[in-house]
Amino acid sequence: MPRIPLSWIGEHVELVEGANAEAVAASLVSVGLEEEAIFGAQVTGPLVVGRVLNLVKETHKNGKTVNWCRVDVGPEHNEEKDNPKDPQPGEEVPSRGIICGAHNFVEGDLVVVSLPGTVLPGNFAIAARKTYGHLSDGMICSTEELGLGEDTEDGIIVLGKGIAEGIEAKPGDDAIALFGLDEEVVEINVTPDRGYCFSMRGVAREYSHATGQAYTDPAFSIEVPEATGEGFEVVLEDDAPIRGNVGATSYVAQRVRGVDTSVPSPRWMQQRLTLAGMRPISLIVDVGNYVMLDLGQPLHMFDAAKLTEPIVVRRAKEGEKLTTLDDKTRNLHVEDLVVADSTGGHGARAVALAGVMGGSETEVDETTADVVIEAAHFDPTTQARTARRHKLVSEAGKRGERGVDPELVEVAAYRAAQLLVEYGGGTLDSARTHARAGGSSPVEITLPLNYAERVVGIAYTRDQVVGSLEKIGCTVSPSGSGENGAETLAVNPPTWRPDLRIPEDLVEEIARLEGYDSIPSRLPSAPGGRGLTRAQRVRRAVANALAEAGATEVVSFPFTNEKTFEKLRFPEDSPLREAVRLLNPLADDEPLMRTAILETLLPVAQRNRARGEDSVAVFETGLVFEKRGERVPVPSAASRPSDAELEEIATSLAKQDRHVALVAGGPITPAGPLTEARAWDWADAISFARRIAAAAGVELVLEQGESSAFHPGRTAILSTTEGERVGVAGELHPAVIKAFSLPKHAAALELDLEAVIESAPSVVPSEPISTFPIAKEDFAFVVDGDTPAEAVRAALIVGIGDVAEAVRLFDEYRGDQVAEGKKSLAFAVRLRPHEKTLKGAEIDELRARAIKAVESAVGGELRA
Repeated sequence: MPRIPLSWIGEHVELVEGANAEAVAASLVSVGLEEEAIFGAQVTGPLVVGRVLNLVKETHKNGKTVNWCRVDVGPEHNEEKDNPKDPQPGEEVPSRGIICGAHNFVEGDLVVVSLPGTVLPGNFAIAARKTYGHLSDGMICSTEELGLGEDTEDGIIVLGKGIAEGIEAKPGDDAIALFGLDEEVVEINVTPDRGYCFSMRGVAREYSHATGQAYTDPAFSIEVPEATGEGFEVVLEDDAPIRGNVGATSYVAQRVRGVDTSVPSPRWMQQRLTLAGMRPISLIVDVGNYVMLDLGQPLHMFDAAKLTEPIVVRRAKEGEKLTTLDDKTRNLHVEDLVVADSTGGHGARAVALAGVMGGSETEVDETTADVVIEAAHFDPTTQARTARRHKLVSEAGKRGERGVDPELVEVAAYRAAQLLVEYGGGTLDSARTHARAGGSSPVEITLPLNYAERVVGIAYTRDQVVGSLEKIGCTVSPSGSGENGAETLAVNPPTWRPDLRIPEDLVEEIARLEGYDSIPSRLPSAPGGRGLTRAQRVRRAVANALAEAGATEVVSFPFTNEKTFEKLRFPEDSPLREAVRLLNPLADDEPLMRTAILETLLPVAQRNRARGEDSVAVFETGLVFEKRGERVPVPSAASRPSDAELEEIATSLAKQDRHVALVAGGPITPAGPLTEARAWDWADAISFARRIAAAAGVELVLEQGESSAFHPGRTAILSTTEGERVGVAGELHPAVIKAFSLPKHAAALELDLEAVIESAPSVVPSEPISTFPIAKEDFAFVVDGDTPAEAVRAALIVGIGDVAEAVRLFDEYRGDQVAEGKKSLAFAVRLRPHEKTLKGAEIDELRARAIKAVESAVGGELRA
């Protein structure tokens, strides 16, 4: 996000009289440049220049040596009001007494003093205070304390040295104005399609669009003289263009000889770089950064003595390596574009990652005398891929991958050379190399005059359409008539707007410059008979049902890893291990897409437990991903993919199903004086599953079964009445509970919600309500120990028929009172007909039918 000092863009555009940072930010917002932050005056109050009159070194009992100084801060500020009698060294003269722990200054030096009442960056207020046996009536400042950059080993600022080289002043002078600390800065957020706004040139142009103020393009004000011949030889080679685009379309090499690298960059340049968020380093580096920030063209500076002609721009070779300026040796990819010299043969040695970062072998240093300035237009796609491949973020890369003005290369190189000559005493070579390769020119766009009105919905006059396009630098001319006889325009975008390629891009510019606020807001009327889909209604009903039952809805990222599969005890051949792997995951330790929601929901429960929650009951409705291909093919962006390519993509993409999952553990209610704590358990998980089914309008069939993540013997397999398995519920396996640090006997469920919804009737029939009294009957059957209770329940319902209003299992017994290998299942049955009140004989008949049905279905015997 670029930072824009007001005084800097004020060189390119006339600011509205009295405009401050907030006003400039508001103007930029009106043309789509969002304000990120505003930095007002960095320092307020009396910050002045002072001369050190006396300096006494005092060593204190803590072993630290400090300086007790008398500092002349000018007639207006020398009166020491708080403690005029504080002892001072030498003859008493008008001055202030100040304690300072730095040791890089001597008597007679000019320093920067913040007097009581000054507020430094970070809202650090200065006041007189007692320290080391003296009243320190101010503070002698360093660069970091003033927000001018990190402190160097030198310590405080001494005028005429280091960062303050060339600054002349006298005691009492205002240091705020001297160092530009009253400068206001606007930080903006630039969208990827507007890379030209990563420069003062571009932002100034946009401010002119917003306010109508006069704008002067700095690139047009630099007159580049004709070269007297070819300079440093350059060769552009690319045997493997990406999508048909060569790696470099334009490359300028400008040599400057005899640059004095010991000379610091001028104070005004350092100040501007600091305000723009960059740290001043040296004259050569600062000049490159300054021109880049001003014009938008990235530059690179080579030490000419370390280069061997010719320079060759080419793709990297298999196995090639390069040590970049950050001292990291990088293994290059064959798609990487490199700048190479001919040390060891033609283009043999890579010396820079083109447009991303230079190499350490040709870096300028204190011994550099001759400099080769590189200004080039590289393929944005290549730059972006290289930067991401090597995880390299640079200011040059940010601009290059968004697209820079290809016509800037000579202007930027010459401007940088001018500055090196002016401030470094160098000599400009009249010869200059400008190598060119085939590149795409801005595309002429045919725009119907009424197209903006059709897209935006409001009428624009011809003057508004043409004026807006010409304002952003387009050339516009009539091109005849189109559909229905409407006039069409031939629009040629400027070189600095590579994002303008189709009519819709031009319409966006027209709407932006004419003002988004002129577009009325009208909500469309919803057509009758529409609303939420059936699936949306069911999903909301399910979420409401679970929340009403005491669970909390959460959303987790759908990314996981193999370690989670191990924690969930998935078998090696489980299809749940066949997960989609991301090529560019958000986190390296979670490269897989989940195959079950429990894979990401269980860590959520674990995290809540780690934060002190004794009880958790969380659920999530979301997508799971089923792998259907090893890798999704990526078609060329040069044209629309063919139907066969689209079909291949569709069949390779992961199948996405919507599931619902829940995890519950710990006490539902705490223990009380007369009650014991009740904890979530497997029965609650099954109850939650029944609630989900009821919300969807279906009935689930439960069978005891097994699932790797669940406790054997306390697991229910959930199926539809048609027999399709749709989920599992029950107590989690003890190993899973331990792996995720969950409460003892924690339970969970996961359901394929789409399958549940699909099995539900489109219309749930209403059931008539009987007005007749209910008859209650209880049954206890002895059955084989492995007989599912659900099978007995189903037999009872079949035997009794429609009169059975409810059949519920309320007890299971295994023990001495039944035979070995047997169990007793007790059911509460509620009978209620719709036509009449049941008589005793009719109830006896129904009871007999129920007993016979259970005996026939599962061999159950009525327990005596």
